[in-house]
Amino acid sequence: MSKIKIIGLLILFFVIYKVVVALKNFEIGVEDRVAEIEKLADYEKEDVVIGLMMYLVGDPPKLKEHLFTPSRSKCLELKEFAEESSLVYFECAKINAVVKDGKIIRVIEEIEVF
Repeated sequence: MSKIKIIGLLILFFVIYKVVVALKNFEIGVEDRVAEIEKLADYEKEDVVIGLMMYLVGDPPKLKEHLFTPSRSKCLELKEFAEESSLVYFECAKINAVVKDGKIIRVIEEIEVF
């Protein structure tokens, strides 16, 4: 092969490589931008999260408050502290809820109680 053909093939491979990288970066960038726009737009979304639930004692117990927690261990820690300082019933649960800005807006259903 002549030197011109080799240089031409190298340039062709380089262009193809750059196109593939640009497409991958565009796709990754789009996902990040969509998440950022949702955050800025006060977007409510349905998600499965862990929450500390506070119930008023009664028959049946009535859900009064709920708090988003980042992990199961943090929820159990907060539950223990809350039960020491109040007379209401608390439970940690994995819940399907409407979440906005890292806060639980509405509980749809309890999936699992810890």
